[in-house]
Amino acid sequence: MTASPARSPHLLLIATVVLVVAGVMLLRVSHAPSAPAASPPPPESAPTAHPAATASDGGIAQPAAPGPAPAFSASMQPAGVSALPPHGEGMAGDGAIQQSLDDAWPADLAISDEHELLAAGRDLLRADATGIGRANWPAFFGDPGRAIAPAFATARFRIQAVVARRDGRPDRAVVHLVWAGVDRGGSYTDRRITDWYFTRAPSKGASTWTPQPRT
Repeated sequence: MTASPARSPHLLLIATVVLVVAGVMLLRVSHAPSAPAASPPPPESAPTAHPAATASDGGIAQPAAPGPAPAFSASMQPAGVSALPPHGEGMAGDGAIQQSLDDAWPADLAISDEHELLAAGRDLLRADATGIGRANWPAFFGDPGRAIAPAFATARFRIQAVVARRDGRPDRAVVHLVWAGVDRGGSYTDRRITDWYFTRAPSKGASTWTPQPRT
């Protein structure tokens, strides 16, 4: 039995409505705003590191640069030794230099021998540096006419400190002098060092100390 032709328009209408409704639903779904994708939380920032070593260009860790060294103070001076004054202190610092020599090198000669050596050492240094008094030491300086011209002016020559001490044996001694002066070039320098060595031959009577030539 065949369907009645009168029902065909109704079936077409129903099918059309169903298609329209389905199309509207599809359009709504396609235009709906999509939910944003969940992004992972940002990583926590690492704390700033302060390493004790830094990497060099070659990739080898190098020690960090050290800080400034502590300033040297008077408390670091060895016990029992007087602090030396700065260069250029002038006569005001000579006493401190003398005291430093006395502290570092205790006396070990008889008073008479020490006085004789101190006087001879001063005279020798003055004659050698300035030329004054070389005639008093002919065996040491030789012919005054052939002597080497003095290298220092007399005006600003000054002995800052001096000690006389035994040089290993009772018949040997050394005179240690610290002095200042202006050379022929006009340069002033203080705290120069000169040592004179003396020997004494045994004698029944009074004996004197004899300066030894420079080697």
